[in-house]
Amino acid sequence: MEEITIPLLTPYKMGKFDLSHRVVLAPLTRQRSFNNIPQPPAVLYYSQRTTKGGLLISEATGVSDTSQGYPNTPGIWTKEQVEAWKPIVDAVHMKGGIFFCQIWHVGRVSNYGFQPNGRAPISCTDKPLKAQLRANGVDVAEFSPPRRLKTEEIYQVVNDFRIAARNAMEVGFDGVEIHGAHGYLLDQFMKDQVNDREDIYGGTLENRCRFPLEVVEAIVNVIGPDKVGIRLSPFANYMESGDSNPEALGLYMAESLNKYGICYCHMVEPRMKTVSEKVECPQSLLPMRKSFNGTFIVAGGYDREDGNRAIDKNHADLVAYGRLFLANPDLPRRFELDAPLNKYNRDTFYTTDPVIGYTDYPFLESST
Repeated sequence: MEEITIPLLTPYKMGKFDLSHRVVLAPLTRQRSFNNIPQPPAVLYYSQRTTKGGLLISEATGVSDTSQGYPNTPGIWTKEQVEAWKPIVDAVHMKGGIFFCQIWHVGRVSNYGFQPNGRAPISCTDKPLKAQLRANGVDVAEFSPPRRLKTEEIYQVVNDFRIAARNAMEVGFDGVEIHGAHGYLLDQFMKDQVNDREDIYGGTLENRCRFPLEVVEAIVNVIGPDKVGIRLSPFANYMESGDSNPEALGLYMAESLNKYGICYCHMVEPRMKTVSEKVECPQSLLPMRKSFNGTFIVAGGYDREDGNRAIDKNHADLVAYGRLFLANPDLPRRFELDAPLNKYNRDTFYTTDPVIGYTDYPFLESST
């Protein structure tokens, strides 16, 4: 009997990394890092989702004391945080996984309560965000009016990213993913609906992308291009961060990134208008896929069939799964067997419980 090849489960060489399959753990905020320090239950959480030769991307991890905007999200700017990450990374490596640390700065998606000495959050602008219902559908997130960064202050934020990347290497991560998506600081600079600057960081497409590319360059210079990825969402409008010409933005970034020779570009599908809402749309990531020279990872509402099709048609090299991988720690195995999937429980995505909604989703073997 002829064996059927499952595209998602074929090996792939991502730069210097030999991946055994193309199912990637997407970065997922879990809000279980008290005082911004990763906790011991994270060892089990990441280890459960590790396969030999599988790529995992960590939850978004703050680069500085001004980078936070959510309760209990981890950082990587202090010695204590660095030490707390080490056993988590070791557990992933013990099982043969490849682990990238996603580093971020939320910019104006914050309020005085998260900022050192109750100061204003920093951004490219001083335009405030409207209050929003949090993902749990109950709490309302209030945002404080941001402070527009002065031109001469931007290098300091670039430096925060550079130091965070160096810290990630000290922890033992295999690389870093720069969070340039979903309405956070780098995305705020890129998108013309937010960025209203009149200096060299505002106005033209080239100027708006200058800061994110300076971050890429600084990190490449300190850890090497083969350990650097970036996540972008040109089409998305999270946190009131939309752009009038997302195709041009995505293409400009894809082409500009080639100059630095980074390992991968991770883009969110245009159909994902909000975190959970999938819509049909005529736009496509294909032009960016064709322009970018490195590994191209796609994310946003993929199931097994979609993912196999994307790999088969060469629309992507790897596919990142979030909610499905959260609810199915053995997702690659289930895809291989075309086994039924556990349903995810949205109510427990962001609780602080160290087990419920975190490490208690059953494996295939234990659910039969």
